[in-house]
Amino acid sequence: MTNFEHLALLKAGAVTWIDWRKQNPLIKPDLSAANLSGDNLRGANLEGANLSKVDLDHALLVRANLSGADLSSANLHGAILIEADLSAANLSVAKLSGATLTQANLTHANLIGSDLSEANLKDAWLADANLIGTELKGANFKEADLGAAKLIRANLCFANLIRANLIAADLGEANLYETELIEAYLYKTNLYKANLNKAHLSGAYLVRANLSEADLSKADLRWSNLKGANLAGANLTEANLTGANLTGANLSGVTFNETIMPE
Repeated sequence: MTNFEHLALLKAGAVTWIDWRKQNPLIKPDLSAANLSGDNLRGANLEGANLSKVDLDHALLVRANLSGADLSSANLHGAILIEADLSAANLSVAKLSGATLTQANLTHANLIGSDLSEANLKDAWLADANLIGTELKGANFKEADLGAAKLIRANLCFANLIRANLIAADLGEANLYETELIEAYLYKTNLYKANLNKAHLSGAYLVRANLSEADLSKADLRWSNLKGANLAGANLTEANLTGANLTGANLSGVTFNETIMPE
């Protein structure tokens, strides 16, 4: 439940809030379930705050410090979080659809079951983040860092992952239907049983990636590097592998039906 003293201090403005936090560094603000919809919280220090179930719909949180904050089940639909620090924040089951998170820091954040559909995460940092089962349809992750992130069963259909870093990420059984992965870094990435139907992987770096039993039908793999990749049992029906590097790849049990193979 919201601590109304804390809420009043926040609503009093940036100077009052900054002074109070400096004078009370050990107090964790409790703003749970508060209505902060549309509020201007640019640069606010909300580190470690309890913001569970808070309404931050279309709130302005540019460069806000939300590291370690509890934002579970929060509403951040359309919120502006450019360059915000959300490292190690709990965003489980949070609504972030349409939010702007460009260059935001989400390293080690918990995003299990959250909704980031159509969110803009260009150049964001999500290394080691937990995105298991997260809704990411149409999200923009262009050139974002998702190294070692957990994306098991995440829905990434139509998402933009152009030149994104997915090194050692776990995308087991993820939905990547028609996802843009052009020139993405997928070294040692786990894509076991992933749906990559019609995915755009031209120029992708898939060295030693695990694509066993993945659906790569109609995928664009032109000039991709699949050296040492595990494609055992994968479906490559109508896939385009023009110029691809398959040196040392495991192709046992692969379905080749009208596949365009490298020369």
